[in-house]
Amino acid sequence: MLDLDAYLERVGLTGRPSIAEVHRAHVTAIPFENLDPLHGIPVSLAPEAITAKLIDACRGGYCFEHNLLFREALEQLGAKVEPLLARVRSSGASSPAGPLTHLLLRVEHEGALWHMDVGFGQGTLLEPIPFGPGGPYEQSGWRFRVISEGSLLVLQTEVDESWSDLYAFSVEPVHDVDIEVSNWFTSTHPRSRFVTNMLVTAHDEHAVRSTLSDFAGELTLSVSSPKRRTREAVAAADAPRVLADVFGLTT
Repeated sequence: MLDLDAYLERVGLTGRPSIAEVHRAHVTAIPFENLDPLHGIPVSLAPEAITAKLIDACRGGYCFEHNLLFREALEQLGAKVEPLLARVRSSGASSPAGPLTHLLLRVEHEGALWHMDVGFGQGTLLEPIPFGPGGPYEQSGWRFRVISEGSLLVLQTEVDESWSDLYAFSVEPVHDVDIEVSNWFTSTHPRSRFVTNMLVTAHDEHAVRSTLSDFAGELTLSVSSPKRRTREAVAAADAPRVLADVFGLTT
């Protein structure tokens, strides 16, 4: 069982905060990173492995690790949590559909139903939003909405005054074995982007987003707010220094 007090200390909280407070604290305290798959190390979803990595070792992780850890914390805070799997969309609808490689959570608490996600590496929700179609929701200047697309829901974010898809998902909850299969593909398959490319993201207390990634072809550090974005190329030899200085990570 998760040591809730140790988790809350990791995200900078004490006592029994609200689930919305925990969501934002988690996002700003624990970075997204795929360094293990990139180095050929499969990701374990055993609760003790996630705790050892994200809490004890002060590492980050990717969506499966983040949201499974978050699920345990939410359940100890009295919430009912259902995991959902999504297909990531880099630009518009996927055709053909991509694999189910993203985990998000549907959370019921105190009579309300929430869409929660602390582990989307390309810019996750900072706070919970009501589950289902709706929005826009503004979070420290970042804007999100959810639209219906047939039987699916699609989370979108606003980029340069237009809406861009982040991921599409079914409302049917999945079993832990389904999550294991998706995680195994994501962390070990030779065509998984997380095996072949780097993506590291962190949000500070002001919701400024820093990302180190080579998804676009060259390793780049971008620092983004809703109104401003800077980009600079990073030499491969400098990556360990950037990971340590910007993200607090050692390789």
